[in-house]
Amino acid sequence: MSWISTLFTSSIGRKVIMSLTGLFFVVFLLVHLIGNLQLLHADGGNAFNHYAEFMAHNGLIQGMSWVMKFLFGLHAVQGLLLWRQNASAKGQKYAVKVTNNTTFAGRNMIWLGILLLVFLILHMGDFWFQMHYGDLGELDGVKDLAKLVAIKFSSPIYVGWYVISMIILGIHLWHGFDSAFQTLGARHPKYDGLVSGLGKFFAIALALGFAIIPILMFINH
Repeated sequence: MSWISTLFTSSIGRKVIMSLTGLFFVVFLLVHLIGNLQLLHADGGNAFNHYAEFMAHNGLIQGMSWVMKFLFGLHAVQGLLLWRQNASAKGQKYAVKVTNNTTFAGRNMIWLGILLLVFLILHMGDFWFQMHYGDLGELDGVKDLAKLVAIKFSSPIYVGWYVISMIILGIHLWHGFDSAFQTLGARHPKYDGLVSGLGKFFAIALALGFAIIPILMFINH
């Protein structure tokens, strides 16, 4: 059992956990984006509502959602513990010495992560909680979550906050994807350019994909 203890308490072990859970969330975000893009269908929200109904009541999906919540919590907790461990090792408070080869994202991953955590909590309160426990009206026999989304995205303040959060997500992914492969030892000079390029592509595509939805809905409302 010692290797399990080492995995959860050592610096490298925590980085491995952060890397694996982070890559899992890249896949989750991609699937989530595909579902959210149905909001752009010109069908009054019908396609998105049926997608949301399926996601909320399918047993397998719900089981996976609890796995996702656990892994996200693990990612967040291990990130905070790793940050505190690194700060203690430096013998000072979190005042990282900046070098020429560090990036903004690399220096501020903890703060970017905290901002994303706040966004996620508020986002789940606005939509996930309402889908499961809110008193939503129905359209075509299913809860009309699309109507609630449209109301939220009719506010320029809400849209601005959402878009800024997606920019933060993109910055977080830009550094995290590359860092994850490095931590897992899956880097090779021959493929470094491909891995780095793939990470940047996902960071931009996911951030832009999520951000464009509220922008277009606001413009067209």
